[in-house]
This record gives sequence, structure tokens and C-alpha cells, in this order.
Amino acid sequence: MKLILLGAPGAGKGTQADILSKILNIPTISTGNILRAAVKNQTPIGLKAKEYMDAGALVPDEVIIGIIAERLAEPDCAEGYILDGVPRTIPQAEAMEKNGVEIDCALSLEVQDETIIDRMSGRRTCPACGASFHVVSNPPKQDGICDSCGAELTIRKDDAPETVKARLSTYHKETEPLKAFYAERGKLKEVEGKATIDATTEAVKEALGL
Repeated sequence: MKLILLGAPGAGKGTQADILSKILNIPTISTGNILRAAVKNQTPIGLKAKEYMDAGALVPDEVIIGIIAERLAEPDCAEGYILDGVPRTIPQAEAMEKNGVEIDCALSLEVQDETIIDRMSGRRTCPACGASFHVVSNPPKQDGICDSCGAELTIRKDDAPETVKARLSTYHKETEPLKAFYAERGKLKEVEGKATIDATTEAVKEALGL
């Protein structure tokens, strides 16, 4: 199965991608991870990406898609893959098609903006060991203190309400139009995000016929 996960930042794409990856025994391909790997391994496209990154510029679509196509040609993707974080825009999706990157289904996790703002502003992260908590759904035993190492928990800048609102606005403008793009191709499935991770996973499995 070749899957793309769509959804706003904080909709739970990364969490569901990890779960689906284990169920289907296929890799999750995250743009950030493969970009870093291509740069580290000094592949020709990785070196090109590094030029842009060193200059503080955005890596252009054709370089990103080239890196993805390179990664999808590896043996572990032969049975399928899950793309998380790409495509972000219609031009990226068109470039993927042109490069022969095929998908069976674009699965969109639907979560209201208000829910995402509440969800992300409640996240707390340990700067020392990286453990993650949530004031409502996964609170630390002692308020503001990491269970694992006892360090003081912090709110990531990314999770501040004004940052989350700006990221949501970008999502609605640039990424949400992909739903119509894949619907036209008969490949879109929408799943309502549920109150718990397990309930969302069950809804995702049902949508995919697993």
C-alpha cells in the first residue's frame, strides 16, 4: 500500500504513520528525515540540497521530489510506503506524478482548528531527555516536572497558540487544496480525528479496509 497522510499540523499524522507502519510492515518516509540522510550520505541530490540549506534558502520542489524518488527506489519500499509531510503543495504533487511516484490513497485526518490549538498548547516537552507530555491527555505525575528525569518541562515555540494559528493558516492556504487534487483522482479518504489515538487508529483502519 502506497499512502500519503494529509492533515493539519497537530492532527496526529506522525502518530498514525508510526502505527500504520507497524501494521502494514512498510516504512514511513518523512521529508525532514530523508533530507537530512541524503545530505549526510552526500548523495548527488543531497549535496544539491545542502547548497540551498547552507545559504539559508528553501530547498526547491524538484530537489525535494528527487530525494523522495531516490528514497522510494530503495528495496524496503518495494511493498509500499507512507509519505508524511510531502507533498505540501499542488506543484509538489504534480512533480511527484511526473517523477513516477505513485500512491494508492491520500488519507486526510480531519481535526477542527480549535481542537488542534487546545491540543498543541497543552503539549509540554522535557528539554533534557526529550520526553513529551500533555496537560490533559498525558499529564506528568508532578505538575511541570518530567517523570523520566526530573527536569522542568517547557512549551516548544512551535506549540505557542499564535505560532499554531500561523501554521494552520499556511496549511489551509497551501496544503488543504491537495484534498481536491486527490479527490479528482479518486484517491482521497477522509477520517474524523477521534478523542483518543486508539479510536482514531480504528477509524483509519476501517477507512483503509484493514
